Amino acid sequence: MSFEVTILGSGAAVPTSRRNPTSQYVVCNDRHILIDCGEGTQMQIRKLGVKFQRINHILISHLHGDHFFGLVGLLSTMHLMGRDKGLTIYGPEELEGIVRSQLEVGGARLDFDLTFVHLNGKEAKLLFEDRMIEIHTFPLKHRIPTNGFVIKEKPKERQLISDAIKGSGLKLEHFPRLKKGENVTDELGNVFEFEDFTYPPKPSLSYAYCSDTCYWETIVPHIENVTVLYHEATFVQKDSERAKATFHCTAEQAARIAAKANVRKLLIGHLSARYENTDVHMSEACTVFNNTIVVEDGETYKIA
Repeated sequence: MSFEVTILGSGAAVPTSRRNPTSQYVVCNDRHILIDCGEGTQMQIRKLGVKFQRINHILISHLHGDHFFGLVGLLSTMHLMGRDKGLTIYGPEELEGIVRSQLEVGGARLDFDLTFVHLNGKEAKLLFEDRMIEIHTFPLKHRIPTNGFVIKEKPKERQLISDAIKGSGLKLEHFPRLKKGENVTDELGNVFEFEDFTYPPKPSLSYAYCSDTCYWETIVPHIENVTVLYHEATFVQKDSERAKATFHCTAEQAARIAAKANVRKLLIGHLSARYENTDVHMSEACTVFNNTIVVEDGETYKIA
């Protein structure tokens, strides 16, 4: 089972030849999730060989165009390529009307069901869970209602110790209980303690996504101790007043959030087109939080 994020777009409002508008493709234990869908997302998907028909959840953070203008085009292509499996889209309430109106006006008919889950940008809640993962949302602070997301692995089972089990008298039906951390008593009254026959479980991993937001420490409890944090870093410190005016962050501010949240690794993106390179972003962030990466379009990063 893998947990990784592919950066489809890491730019801010204006696309460049190097950076597309925001979009990310997350695979977590064979669950396929698209986060935001800026203009050109489907071109990046095709270019990078992403199996877009496997996407079953789309998370839209907010209704600024660089985060959702590519959505209707992607849905149309899914239809043209034969999709018949339903899709769930999580985003602001107005998104459903926008998407359905565009499809209707254009005379488009999808051969798969769209389910919309409305977000208000004001509350933290669990959006989805199954036996393997959870998806949570929490509010960010931007010019319009905006949602952050956390994707988490469910707690993992303990692992059997093969050498200890051999000749122990344990039966196949006992294994599930041992892996759950439960002792087993057989029909003769023999007690098998789970710690003698299993290794501790591997740590569960998590990924937090903070798109457009000003510096806002209120988000820290929602992303505390995540394995990897993606946080916008639109500007550098010399443009901090511009960041404040537009409700965005600098690289240094993103790093401060990472440090306060005690995350393992920080990815920064959503970079303004005004910067020719990422040297200053990297320098300013690493001064505060050393384990920082400035993401690049087309790169895949392991959540580990």
